[in-house]
Amino acid sequence: MLLRIFTEPQQGATYDQLVTVAQHAEAAGFDAFFRSDHYLVMGDGDGLPGPTDAWITLAGIARETSRIRLGTLVTAATFRLPGPLAISVAEVDAMSGGRVELGLGAGWFDAEHSAYGIPFPPLGERFERLEEQLAVVTGLWATPAGERFDFAGEHYQVADSPALPKPVQRPGPPVIVGGGGPKRTPRLAARFASEFNIPFSSVEDTAAQFERVRQACTSAGRDPGSLVYSAAQVVCCGRDDADISRRAASIGRQVDELRRNGLCGTPDEVVAKIATYAEAGASRLYLQVLDLDDLDHVALLGSEVLPRCTSL
Repeated sequence: MLLRIFTEPQQGATYDQLVTVAQHAEAAGFDAFFRSDHYLVMGDGDGLPGPTDAWITLAGIARETSRIRLGTLVTAATFRLPGPLAISVAEVDAMSGGRVELGLGAGWFDAEHSAYGIPFPPLGERFERLEEQLAVVTGLWATPAGERFDFAGEHYQVADSPALPKPVQRPGPPVIVGGGGPKRTPRLAARFASEFNIPFSSVEDTAAQFERVRQACTSAGRDPGSLVYSAAQVVCCGRDDADISRRAASIGRQVDELRRNGLCGTPDEVVAKIATYAEAGASRLYLQVLDLDDLDHVALLGSEVLPRCTSL
């Protein structure tokens, strides 16, 4: 089981905070540092100092780290046109020496769209746009140098594109598709994704969704084993009850609720819960770290949880 650190900067974070967490995650031995791609705080809080752009911050972090992989869970297809998105991600891939991964989703948070003037189509159209964006982004990356790429979709048209620049990773950075949708999401994962991710779901629901994706792969003529299966869970780990309670309070959550709906407890308890996701078929787990100033939390997870998960 590979463990990755996953952050939510829209809740309030500066670039300096993000790069510090990424560097500590790299030093602690984690496989990757991921961030959400949102523009508005969720729930309580003022979100100060305000949102940071996911791909701009990842570009900076790419130059200030050396090993850890970098990516988004997930970029909304509503935020960017597919051609410029393909260019941005390819450039960050080059800046990182080939360490970038792109999570791409349909977009769901209506309020952030209205807050920043971003069109928010109905759900059906958002999924249509997501499918076309996946086709355009992966098509641009995979087009051999010197050839041209064309795409004629309902929402996006690409004509005579040189399909440049090329990312370092060929035919392109890994693409992550995720979510709990029973039909369209598994179909898109089977067609386009290197990895399928299901966030914040029970072990039972995670296993069921993995099976839907495997069935979609079989229906599409793809080997289900060629896809990486992953999950994401909030984490709250402490050496004792006082540590656990303090960390839960710092993110505005209750310990009992976190034990039910996340990875919460001592390192022994967290490892045991992670093992249930491994049994459900996950080979990667994204640990959602919400207090970005609590670097001791990252260090504890790296020293007491990470080494015990390599054999899961």
